Amino acid sequence: MNPRLHGTPAEGAPRWAVRAAYAISLLVLPSCLWRIGGFILDLPLLEHGPIPPGQDPASFDGGPAYILALSVVSEALALLCTGLVCRWGEVWPRWIPALRGRRVPVLAVVIPAGLGATILMVFPYAMVMFARGLTIRGDRGLGLVTHGWQTVAFWGSYLPLAAWGPVLAVLTVHYYRRRTAG
Repeated sequence: MNPRLHGTPAEGAPRWAVRAAYAISLLVLPSCLWRIGGFILDLPLLEHGPIPPGQDPASFDGGPAYILALSVVSEALALLCTGLVCRWGEVWPRWIPALRGRRVPVLAVVIPAGLGATILMVFPYAMVMFARGLTIRGDRGLGLVTHGWQTVAFWGSYLPLAAWGPVLAVLTVHYYRRRTAG
């Protein structure tokens, strides 16, 4: 692997962990592209129309800036998961003035990664609720309508995202064990 693109893999990071860390950004990418295509570019990925009164517009009501920010932040956080298997996740990079070259405290990585994995574990529940036509709170209707191939495109884009939490949890446990062993 090219160390200039993502950093040098950490000492002792097995190939499966490195691949899993990079797979996270690929798990997140389809949903980001679907959101941008459907809400910013107005591609026919969903039915665009007025949302009936009282329906929740699936939190996509922040406009194009919200959709773009959500997609960019999601992908940035996914790429940040590579720190669990790269040297820069163990030793501060030299471009960070006050910390460069010092070891990254294990808990400074494990706590946010563990919290992130825990929060992301809610996503499969949210997908089941959506499939039942409910909001995450159990209210009726999302205001997000797809038909036929649009439904296939939606689920094909969002189902991989459900793996982010479990993969991150496994990588976090592995990072903790690798860093605290011996």
